[in-house]
Amino acid sequence: MKQYGFGVDVGGTTCKIGLFDMSGIVLETWEIPTNTENGGASILDDIAAEVQKKLKEKGIRKEDVQGIGLGVPGPVGNDGTVYKCVNLGWGIFNVETELFKKTGLPVKAGNDANVAALGEMWQGGGKGREDVVMITLGTGVGGGIIVGGKILAGHHGAGGEIGHIIMNRDETAVCGCGKKGHLEQYASATGIVRMARQKLAFEERETALADMDPLTSKGIFDAAKKGDEVALELVDALCEMLAIAMTDISCVADPEVFVIGGGVSRAGDILLKGVRKHFVERAFHACEGTEIALATLGNDAGMYGCVRLLFEI
Repeated sequence: MKQYGFGVDVGGTTCKIGLFDMSGIVLETWEIPTNTENGGASILDDIAAEVQKKLKEKGIRKEDVQGIGLGVPGPVGNDGTVYKCVNLGWGIFNVETELFKKTGLPVKAGNDANVAALGEMWQGGGKGREDVVMITLGTGVGGGIIVGGKILAGHHGAGGEIGHIIMNRDETAVCGCGKKGHLEQYASATGIVRMARQKLAFEERETALADMDPLTSKGIFDAAKKGDEVALELVDALCEMLAIAMTDISCVADPEVFVIGGGVSRAGDILLKGVRKHFVERAFHACEGTEIALATLGNDAGMYGCVRLLFEI
């Protein structure tokens, strides 16, 4: 293993770049804008220029760099082929080969949610374990499955698409993916707000949520922490839906720990306690003791995971 590695988490707005010691210590992080013009044609050139500039600035030889780990918002094949990244304007091409041509450094790429899970396994909420399922609760619900220390991407690159587990076959509202009744329609920030609006339309009890403008997931959790009955019921509904999905996942992947991240996870104990309660009630007996923890790396998880990908080079 060489001394240094770069982790690059490519988002639709910015690219987060980190220079790491391969022991897992972050040495420096910075961001550059993601230029999505002309089908994202200059994104790899911009990343390559930043890497070259940092090597020169730090006096680091390429011979001492393990490589560049790359996280992208789309499915990635085991050979480094990206199968369209709509947010970047990318079509189908081998991103590892192209970035190697521009830098002369080995490149390993993965889906952004999967590499975030890998980062949490390596240096975050799942540190010390090799069988980890990460669930990110944000605008939607994402995730990543790590088995034996490696990402389970699946044949179509859709391994870890936890948000699209079907929870309600009778749902009439449409998920962002175009289908119906998926987990992220209930267990995301937008999901709990959607459930709240439905509930408030028929609610006769007094609740702080009635006057909340705008109605947000944080506001709902804050009201629940203050004992608001309607908010508590909504939080419990989210926790129950999430826990049911986790019991299904545990029967397939049987992780040592579930790591919950994303904006909704900032709710903290009220979320963890609710999920644990429903999980233990429903889980297969062998899985009842599965640990459930909060993510600790925040928005840096992707960079850490990108560097951890380089262990496979």
